Amino acid sequence: MAFEAFSLKGKTALVTGASSGLGRHFARVLARAGARVVAAARRLDRLEALTNEIRADGGEAIAVGLDVTKPEKIAAAFDTAQSAFGPVKILVNNAGVPSNTFFTQLTEEDWRHVMDVNLDGVFRVGQEAARRMIKAGGGGSIINVSSVLGLGVLKAVAPYAASKAAVIQLTKAMALELSRDRIRVNALAPGYVVTELNEAFLTSDAGKKLLARVPFGRAADLHELDGPLLLLASEAGSYMTGSVLVVDGGTLLTI
Repeated sequence: MAFEAFSLKGKTALVTGASSGLGRHFARVLARAGARVVAAARRLDRLEALTNEIRADGGEAIAVGLDVTKPEKIAAAFDTAQSAFGPVKILVNNAGVPSNTFFTQLTEEDWRHVMDVNLDGVFRVGQEAARRMIKAGGGGSIINVSSVLGLGVLKAVAPYAASKAAVIQLTKAMALELSRDRIRVNALAPGYVVTELNEAFLTSDAGKKLLARVPFGRAADLHELDGPLLLLASEAGSYMTGSVLVVDGGTLLTI
């Protein structure tokens, strides 16, 4: 019975930023748990490759072009998802961009770009998902991907850390307001995770020095986020809302 609670069979899940990294992995995990997956991002060619892999493994998935900085594109993406698989009941608000510039060297454009994707994108997509969940009779799970840098901070990450901290507060505000409609809203806050985007850095001397400060002494492998993701997405986490689930090997203890 406990394992059955993690099943997503019959549920439609939309994942933003699904063309690479965490989003790509999350889409595959949700599909393996039984969800019908809508993989959304700007790079359609990579999404098509992903959805072909999911279908080859026996899952159900479609690719949808989506730029979270373009409000007019968001409703269209949900329309496509609903036409293919029915109302979206699980949203993984994952699209994001990094920052690696010192505060005094940031431009207005640098700041706004990070905020536009990491915070405003979460707001836009989350609002559309919530409105549609309510219209469909209520119920659902929204998972906003934050970071340990939303709870602690390092140098040269000011806009990223600020955006991820704001995502945590937005998550709590959404959870409070949407609970009456049985929509759970939680944040997933990973630490350092090895992906195709950061593997070269994490294996460099600078990366090794950074990871040496992590109590576990290493970055996470992608599969170590599977359980936390499924807990928040499924009925196994049915009494969780407004939570921030930190998965960081103890990183937050040191920053």
